[in-house]
Amino acid sequence: MKIITRGAIIRLIILALVVILFCIWGYFSMIKMPGKTHKGPLPQLTAEQYQLKDELLRYVQILGGQIGERNTYHYSKLNAAADFIEKSLAEANCEVRRQEFITDSKKCYNLEAELVGLKSPDKIIVVGAHYDSVYGSPGANDNGSGVAAALALARRFAGKSASCTIRFVFFANEEPPFYQTKEMGSLVYAAECKKKNENIIAMISLETIGYYTDKPYSQKYPFPFNLFYPSTGNFIGFVSNTKNRALLKQVVGLFRQNCQFPSQAGAIPEFVEGIGWSDHWSFWQQGYPAIMVTDTALFRYPYYHQPSDTPDKIDCENLAHVTTGLEAILSDLANQ
Repeated sequence: MKIITRGAIIRLIILALVVILFCIWGYFSMIKMPGKTHKGPLPQLTAEQYQLKDELLRYVQILGGQIGERNTYHYSKLNAAADFIEKSLAEANCEVRRQEFITDSKKCYNLEAELVGLKSPDKIIVVGAHYDSVYGSPGANDNGSGVAAALALARRFAGKSASCTIRFVFFANEEPPFYQTKEMGSLVYAAECKKKNENIIAMISLETIGYYTDKPYSQKYPFPFNLFYPSTGNFIGFVSNTKNRALLKQVVGLFRQNCQFPSQAGAIPEFVEGIGWSDHWSFWQQGYPAIMVTDTALFRYPYYHQPSDTPDKIDCENLAHVTTGLEAILSDLANQ
């Protein structure tokens, strides 16, 4: 029988203490956020939020239903989505700029609606969402939900004044095979901003934000994140890399102050799978502060990247709660 020496026991104790201290450091530096997440029943929607709910549903039904799969493989549908977004912004009295770039010999477009700030117009906040869908999917949640929220926010800020400039930007080509390549729409856009030496102080990527469920064990984070986050997928998530922890904490704090809806957040090292899975990644490449807002996609949504990602899966009532919280965040950030 092998005898465990005193030295071995001491080494094991030291190792255990190091692991415990690392977990405590990780919790307070990466997971602990300002304020408290909402618990308990959600408040009833206000009359204005019921209108917002209907507006969000209409956007999602058009993008994920009438138009459906939209990408360079279904090029006419990709253009139809761009035309719909431009028309919706114009109806909200927003002037739209198209940024053209070429992919597979096809013209693709990013669309931008800008509200110029009154006091600090050089300080720019970008709210972005990609409007293409992955091959084989109509993309009601990914990313019809993000586009719907961005359109609704643009409509609500149109005609208002703010200290900083706000841009609502809709990107093509986020999905494979263009993801994290030079033909990714958001990377094209962020690179142009950098070339112009524009001062983007915050970028918020709205990515797959329309699915919520109170079903137990519906949230399936990989180890060790499942030890820290809920196992029920009824919350909205806020995500950044560790470099953008300050922006993440500011945004989460504002959301929790202004919105009674469950929220979780993490400033996680960029090498962890999923942390850079959207257009915020493109802004990181150009040195701009950026975060992602998400329902966590494949870690919750059973129809992720499937033909079944259809409008009937979207919870527009909860999406209205989240969009209201995003409106409050954006208003505070733009007037700080």
